[in-house]
Amino acid sequence: MKFKIALLIFIISEISFGQIDDSKFRINVLKENIVGKEFTFGECDEKGGTETILTYLGSVKTEKGKTYKILNSIWTWGISCRATTRILVFNEKDEYVGNYYLFDSCDLPTKLENGFLIISNVNDECDRKTESKININQGLPKSILGYNFKS
Repeated sequence: MKFKIALLIFIISEISFGQIDDSKFRINVLKENIVGKEFTFGECDEKGGTETILTYLGSVKTEKGKTYKILNSIWTWGISCRATTRILVFNEKDEYVGNYYLFDSCDLPTKLENGFLIISNVNDECDRKTESKININQGLPKSILGYNFKS
């Protein structure tokens, strides 16, 4: 019983404190201002570790005059290299506004074009027949593909 409790405490502490603070990575990618380029920080392999992949999709100025910068984020962690995917949103001053937490990398947008987030499902594991366009010209939607915005 003591072993199970100790194991549970270890697992909870790994989950709670295991994620690195990648805010510096995010700011660096925003400052580079290179649309479509993947930036990789860290490494995840069979020994564990963490890896953050950030892709700057670009910026959009809404009809109400707000500017949003959009980043894709894939954070891979642990021995099995599980992935946490998000669409990250920043303002014109590179300040974090919020995110859409996604359950599947297939739901990540591939580009931002004329104020539309384009989800093309280019990954082999995704349904390539599906393409979605999400309009953010009028502001950030409350949800994207059923994933709610969290500030």
